[in-house]
Amino acid sequence: MIKNLKKFDAFLSSVDLKFYRGRFLPIKIVEMDMPPNIQAINLLYKVYGIEKRFIDYDSFYKEYLSSLKKEIEIFRLKIGMCKDCFYKGLPARIYRTWASIITQIHAGYVAESVFGEGTVAMSGELDHEGADFQVKYKGKILNYQVKKKSFSGEVRRGKGGVKKKIDGEFLDIIYEVPSSEYFDNPRKKDGEYKLPYRRFQDNKELERFPNGFIVFTPYAFLEKKKEMDNKLK
Repeated sequence: MIKNLKKFDAFLSSVDLKFYRGRFLPIKIVEMDMPPNIQAINLLYKVYGIEKRFIDYDSFYKEYLSSLKKEIEIFRLKIGMCKDCFYKGLPARIYRTWASIITQIHAGYVAESVFGEGTVAMSGELDHEGADFQVKYKGKILNYQVKKKSFSGEVRRGKGGVKKKIDGEFLDIIYEVPSSEYFDNPRKKDGEYKLPYRRFQDNKELERFPNGFIVFTPYAFLEKKKEMDNKLK
């Protein structure tokens, strides 16, 4: 994964977030719980984590739709939603999952750049067990969970808690991101930076690409590695 981190960075930097937000943000039709057999998580880990194919969202969505066409249609018929409405809302729903999960997968790439080649595992199965990615380092297992934090202080995990007990220590890394308006207009009338912008600028664990995509930096994992190295000296 380490040698592909730069490719992943370049890919995320190329995503037209403004375009996708304008296209999908107003569409919230398919918002009900989706059964595991038609969720996009397994395919996301397969494409971006295992196969390391950094394809754009539209290409991913076509692959998702093609691979699960029968199962998706069975679900649509079960919930009784009209075909036009469902297939208008589904790409918006899957996009939100896509944007969230590829951020987590990228964090796994960054973690491996810190802990070393071959130390990180990620999969849909691990994700469902509560680990967005897992690090095995010097005989220890670290299960990392990405938790989103609002600027009101609320911390939440997007997919719920741990569903199945797995070995290892669980560690949270916090994804605290102000809305894009703070980057477009970061200063108050008196010229000082607004608090959300200032807090983000002071956060060494996150960085923002020019297109607005925000990712974790190596700093998010370096302190834990140093702690483990010191204990083993």
